[in-house]
Amino acid sequence: MAAVLEQLDAVPGFTAPVHRALSEPILLGGAPRSVAILNGTLAGAVGLGLQLWLAGILIWAVGHLAAVWAAKRDPLFVEVARRHLRVPGHLLV
Repeated sequence: MAAVLEQLDAVPGFTAPVHRALSEPILLGGAPRSVAILNGTLAGAVGLGLQLWLAGILIWAVGHLAAVWAAKRDPLFVEVARRHLRVPGHLLV
């Protein structure tokens, strides 16, 4: 009886589809959503509020490229950074 159960790849009737949207992070233009919104708001405030158009575009471009680069290396880098700031270091040397 045990040999029969080991040979089955899947138990019939107990499979469920897992959609990609449930396991992938939410990205805007390749950057995490929260970082992209924060970056766009900061660049918009500088570009429109202070009327420094080139500085706003530069802030947006550099910030977005950095966020895309970090998201390619680790899609959950924002959560890791938040946890790093929240949890104190225990092995201070």
